[in-house]
Amino acid sequence: MARPNHRSRVGSSQRPERAVDDLVRARTSFLVDHAVEAGTVRDTILASWTRSQEWDVATDDVELSCEYDRDPDSPLTRAAKPVIADIADQLATEPVSVILTDADGVVLERRTGDSTLNQHLDKVWLAPGFSYAERYIGTNGIGTALEGRGPVQVYGHEHYVENLADLACAGAPIWHPVTGKLMGVIDLTCWRPDAGRFMAMAVSRIARQIEGSLLDQSGPRELALLHDYLTACQRGRGAVLGVSPDLVMMNDKARELIDPSDQVALVAGAMEALNSPSRLTLVDLPSGSVARVQGRASWTERGGAGGVLHVQLAAPDPTPSAHATTTLPQLALPAAVGSGLRWMKCCQAVDRHFQNREWVVLEGEPGTGKTTVARATHQARTPAAHLRVLDADDYGARWVADIIEELETGGGTLVITHVDRLPAEGRQALADALEPHRESTDPERPWVVATVDAGRGPAELLELFPRTVPVPPLRHHVEDVAELVPHLLARLTRGHDLTCSPDALRVLMRNRWPGNVEQLYHVLRKTVARRRAGELVPADLPAEARAVTRRVLTPLEAIECDAIVDALLDNAGNKAEAARQLGMSRATIYRKIRGYGISVPGPAAGGRG
Repeated sequence: MARPNHRSRVGSSQRPERAVDDLVRARTSFLVDHAVEAGTVRDTILASWTRSQEWDVATDDVELSCEYDRDPDSPLTRAAKPVIADIADQLATEPVSVILTDADGVVLERRTGDSTLNQHLDKVWLAPGFSYAERYIGTNGIGTALEGRGPVQVYGHEHYVENLADLACAGAPIWHPVTGKLMGVIDLTCWRPDAGRFMAMAVSRIARQIEGSLLDQSGPRELALLHDYLTACQRGRGAVLGVSPDLVMMNDKARELIDPSDQVALVAGAMEALNSPSRLTLVDLPSGSVARVQGRASWTERGGAGGVLHVQLAAPDPTPSAHATTTLPQLALPAAVGSGLRWMKCCQAVDRHFQNREWVVLEGEPGTGKTTVARATHQARTPAAHLRVLDADDYGARWVADIIEELETGGGTLVITHVDRLPAEGRQALADALEPHRESTDPERPWVVATVDAGRGPAELLELFPRTVPVPPLRHHVEDVAELVPHLLARLTRGHDLTCSPDALRVLMRNRWPGNVEQLYHVLRKTVARRRAGELVPADLPAEARAVTRRVLTPLEAIECDAIVDALLDNAGNKAEAARQLGMSRATIYRKIRGYGISVPGPAAGGRG
């Protein structure tokens, strides 16, 4: 579509043609040679071009096929609507569009007084329901403001996609004034020759107006929490946290006292404290310390709470068990590779039960490493003692006899895997064998570990084990892929010089790994069959390893993503029912489904999604 020959009416700041030509040459050089002459492109734009290239954004066309659901009554749209209406009235005669997006770059509202510009924006999909995040459209005022977390201007050929070169835009992020959460972006877009330097200043001012409106409409929950947190900080000198499902505040003493590696576990424990009747809990931290958390709720409602917590740290009990043969201040199991928070917490819990000689059930998805944790704990604490692993899949008369023999011989460790697969008579036979020994005070009795798939442990057997430790799926500690890959490659190649390139590792870390560590092992085994030495690159990986998510999820995000998937499956894909089950709004679940890239079957006929 040809652009009409406008006279510059929006505060003229037209670039000289020579500067435009220099920018075009710089862009071409970047796309062809991956190099740009110093000083020809702003650092902000160059960084965005690099990200766009990593996202594999097409440079020659704009085609967005996915239209997202929008919430017309979200806090952001309610706060922004009167502000945008006022600005749109002021710019009614100007060739400029006022655009509001959410934190994923999805356009929520667009106001444009110029019909030609309006048609062009439709043509390039800069329209309600479509996302202008950098991963889809490359460098632009919306996506680049989201990535840079600050105001940005993009003129003409600074856009990564050629079809946007006729436009200029300025975007500024909108932050929630109470929670500090990124809410979205406000953007001004016009024809390139009509762009004025005023745009960046104007869009930042509009963002502040919307933030002021958000503050005015903030509910009593956020304000109550903020008030209680500030009061607690003023009254006390200890470590204070203010937490809610959307907010974490921490005073200087807490930041000084609490190791960064402990913070995720502490926040999870803090939420447990707020939801418990006593408001008090003890949290085992990955560093080995124990946190005593005392909470005071500022508000509670179905599905969540917010409040202030006072934290005291205590060192772990330094007195070793009679069975402890080594000192492990931070358990590093020789065969259980990984240092992620949830994995280490699991390993430390198992180690603690071993030292107390408490029988334990390890519960988790197939392939998570339940047997590996049991083996590694035994080898780390009593490497010279007897270890026996018996698989319930081998159930029979001889199998039961072996169980009884191990229990009566005494000492060492007995691991019984796949207990949930036993038939009814097998479960009864195992219970009969275990019962005489489960309350024995003999210090030499064997340490017994049973493994079951998540949620499938037989009740009559679980009663014989006083402790259950969940073993997290790999997606909940995906950061450990960086340690697992070289470890598994060394095993598979028997020491040959085969390494994994950073690009291939990024692909592996973005996989959801439904088969957990076992699936990762088989993927690498297929890869090693084709390449025994050198460096693995993404092209060497089998197709299943490239079924990646949009980004690497944090452990807490992975847990939330799993909960949403389970709720959607429980409700046949009905998003409204899933949101109700999870205690979140329909708008929130739509946003999270979009953000996590969740795909589930649609609702049954007649259902409302």
